[in-house]
Parts: sequence; structure tokens; C-alpha cells
Amino acid sequence: MKLKLNLNFFLSGFLSTIVFHQGSLGLLYVLKILPALPYNMTPTEPLGVPAVISLSFFGGLWGILIGHLVHQESAKKYWLKATFLGSLGPTAVAFLIVFPIKGINFNPLMLPIGLFLNAAWGVGLGLFILLFKKWLK
Repeated sequence: MKLKLNLNFFLSGFLSTIVFHQGSLGLLYVLKILPALPYNMTPTEPLGVPAVISLSFFGGLWGILIGHLVHQESAKKYWLKATFLGSLGPTAVAFLIVFPIKGINFNPLMLPIGLFLNAAWGVGLGLFILLFKKWLK
């Protein structure tokens, strides 16, 4: 049962990155708020995996963590927690750990954008968890 839950949560986080996070990034690009195109296929180090797949993999790992924190909540708390934890956790890790490791300078204007993108990811995570829960019965 735990493996099934972890697979559900991982796939939900992975797919939410592809659909919701990158879809929201595409929206910000079309609105000329961000210059970055979604679905970045630039190879990443050290394995040469496209950046969007690497990001989706980490979205899957976040999905496992957050999925375990939200999956037994009531409907209202479920959506609030999925959105809040989805926006806060990945954004904090990106700004406080990933950006310094990669040498990316902190720009305070990026904080609301990061929170928006990751909140969209959290909503998608919640949606995919419920869909997979129904499909995997």
C-alpha cells in the first residue's frame, strides 16, 4: 500500500510539474512577465537530462513528501495544504539552497513568481493525487 501511495504521489508531482508548473510558466511568458520559455530542453549536469525532466523528477520527490502530508485531510484542508505547502516548500528550497549552489543571484521580484508557479504546481499535485487515487483503486 505504501509503495502504491508513493508511486501515486511521485507521478502526481512529476505530471503536475509538466502540466501546471510549466503551463503557468508558459502563461507568464505569453503575458511577457517572464522571458523564460517553458519546457526547457537544455541538458543538465551531470547526466545530460533535459532541464524540464530534471525539474519534473524533483517535482515527483516533492510530491511524495507533500502527498503524505495532505492525502488524508478533509476536502477544504486538502486543497489549502496542497496549495500552501506546494508554494512554500519548493520556493524556499529553490531560493535558499538551489540558487546559491547554482550561483543564481537572489532577486526579490522573483519571489512572488516562484510562489505563483509552485502554488499552481501544488494545485496540480492535489488534482493528480485524487485522479490517481480513483484510477488505482
